[in-house]
Amino acid sequence: TVSQLTGYIKSLLEADDVLGAVSVSGEISNITYHSSGHLYLTLKDEGATISAVMFKRDLDRISFRPENGMRIIASGRISVYPQQGRYQLYVSYMKPDGLGALYMALEALKKRLLAEGLFDQSRKKKLPEYPRRIGVVTSPTGAVIRDILKVTGRRYPSCDVVLFPVHVQGELAVGEICTGIEYFNFEKNVDLLIVGRGGGSIEDLWAFNSEAVVRAVASSELPVISAVGHQTDTTLCDLAADCVAGTPSMAAELAVPDVRVIDERLSTSATRMTRAVQRRLDESRLYLDDRSSALELNSPRNRLERLMSELEIKNNKIAGLADMKLKSAQMRLGEGAAKLSALSPLAVLSRGYGYVQKADGKTVLGVSELLEGERIDITMADGKAEARIERVSKN
Repeated sequence: TVSQLTGYIKSLLEADDVLGAVSVSGEISNITYHSSGHLYLTLKDEGATISAVMFKRDLDRISFRPENGMRIIASGRISVYPQQGRYQLYVSYMKPDGLGALYMALEALKKRLLAEGLFDQSRKKKLPEYPRRIGVVTSPTGAVIRDILKVTGRRYPSCDVVLFPVHVQGELAVGEICTGIEYFNFEKNVDLLIVGRGGGSIEDLWAFNSEAVVRAVASSELPVISAVGHQTDTTLCDLAADCVAGTPSMAAELAVPDVRVIDERLSTSATRMTRAVQRRLDESRLYLDDRSSALELNSPRNRLERLMSELEIKNNKIAGLADMKLKSAQMRLGEGAAKLSALSPLAVLSRGYGYVQKADGKTVLGVSELLEGERIDITMADGKAEARIERVSKN
């Protein structure tokens, strides 16, 4: 059958030692980034073409973005795609072919990430002033970790250093560096990170120019110090990090304070505090002496005696004024009583006068209010008399 034939051809290709691990140099064409994350492309040169595929897990480990027209070296194996009956290259790793291609890929990636804002200053995080633990993502065998331990041990011995060992170049470097950064951010067991390696050529430093590493550094919640290469080397990891150090030793110096400087600051602060306290005590003592003298001059007993004397004078004055007001009131009361007595109706009645009221108690003010035969009451000083009107005569 067709399937049997295709399977037989596939087994022959996969059994070949050369085709099982081959590197192919060529130019990329017909490139397609699938929604699944896989990469489909064609490799060509002047005389031939070959189809190729790179799965997402492998594509994420490379340090540049393949594009049409780019010359690359693709490493992988040759096998058959049975559904279409054609052989193709299954790429596990690729890199630009030549230094010029590397620089072109680097500049293209830098321009794209810059446009995304991954290098903006607004994204930079402040380094902790007194870290308790530092995470280091680097090779366990290189001079980087030794230099960091030496500097931190000398400057700030109380700070712990936690190493996440990784490859810093080669096919495994990108994935391991990203894993190290993600590990520390997940565990939250350190206060900041140092990511780096020693110097080298652009090919040696290429892992720190990879898009995956740059994005891992930019998205880190922990502050990151990039210590890649020497002062003359600048990687995209440097641009994405919160702080850049020319060497691992400089990174350690940026990460931790110098305990000797701290001791000097503490000593200076203690001296200033002692002087300030002494000055405050002297000022308080002078103030207390001044208050004591004032208290002696104005003792409570003397002040109380003065107040009692003043109170007695005021009491006498108040008593005199009250007596005068009482006498004046008595005089006004006598005068008022005399006037009231002179105007009293009782006094008028005692002289033989009286007043007339109708049966309903209304006082009669004139004869015009009276009717013949009407009953009235006449009140005089010694009593009341009932009467009847016989005749009314008006003046």
